[in-house]
Amino acid sequence: MIRSEFAALAALGPLPAARSADGAKLFEQEKLLGAIQKPISDDEAKLLIKLFGPDDCHGTRWTLLHLIESAPGWPMVDCLEDSSNEWLCRLRDRANRAAKSRVVE
Repeated sequence: MIRSEFAALAALGPLPAARSADGAKLFEQEKLLGAIQKPISDDEAKLLIKLFGPDDCHGTRWTLLHLIESAPGWPMVDCLEDSSNEWLCRLRDRANRAAKSRVVE
């Protein structure tokens, strides 16, 4: 089940580039992101992955990234195939580093 904050974010579309951001829309997106409680579901993470844009948009992308990483099924490899998006590459790199740093007992 997808919570209402996620549906509202999806309706607003991807986060904009910082230089072309509409202030009111960006404020609404940031407000919705701030209202999300962790952890999020895997389905919610898959929805958020689609919202990355071209840059960090005044730090908003980091909020998105940390929410995605809180999903119980993270990392979801099938969501990280697009190598043209810097933020998906960043998520994939972080997942790979985390997997390598785990101590096997």
